[in-house]
Amino acid sequence: MNNEAAQNSSQDGLKLNEQICFPLYALSRSITQLYQPHLKELDLTYPQYLIMLFLWEQPQASVSELCKALLLDTGTLTPLLKRMEQKGLLTRQRDTADERKVWIRLTDEGTQLREKAKAIPPQMFCEFGMDITEFLQLREQLYKLLNKINPQSNNS
Repeated sequence: MNNEAAQNSSQDGLKLNEQICFPLYALSRSITQLYQPHLKELDLTYPQYLIMLFLWEQPQASVSELCKALLLDTGTLTPLLKRMEQKGLLTRQRDTADERKVWIRLTDEGTQLREKAKAIPPQMFCEFGMDITEFLQLREQLYKLLNKINPQSNNS
């Protein structure tokens, strides 16, 4: 949409239903709520689930790599990682060569949790009520927008 078309949509462009931020915000909250009952069975919060998804792909990583992948800062991640370590899902260890660097590793328990989590994506797909083509197109568009706004995200 060009600037002229955007201006024609309302006098000042300040209607809630004309913003892209609101449906994305509301959708994010709604999707997180849809995940909650499924994640409760795994004793995970939604942010912890995202951490586990990353670690199931890469069982050992630095906190900075995790921050970059999830677009979160260390102040947000550290308490989550601490709770997950207390649950026995992962370990945190300072790098012996560089004490500023902290390594995260999945435990056997964290690795085994993946089997239980395999049921979540198909359940969520059903809850979204979309066909596979719509789902893939939406995901592609969301990543395209994310990568334009935040090129460091490097997601696809």
